[in-house]
Amino acid sequence: MLSATQLEGYIKQGLACDYIKVVGDDGTHFEAIVVSPAFIGKTMVQQHQLVYSALGGRMRSEIHALSMKTYSPPKWQELNIK
Repeated sequence: MLSATQLEGYIKQGLACDYIKVVGDDGTHFEAIVVSPAFIGKTMVQQHQLVYSALGGRMRSEIHALSMKTYSPPKWQELNIK
């Protein structure tokens, strides 16, 4: 069973993150906040695609559901979410 910490590590391996937090305790359903400079100038859909790309085939096998909030560093600072 996949842990939130493992999922966080998978995302970090494939995507440079300034901040990341993943929660979930049933091994298949997770929620994530991801802040990455790679998101600058990208739409929300493109940002989510970058996270899915970082996870690769795991989205089809290990992860049943992933709810995401994604932000560029400037947007994260603007919203003052921390």
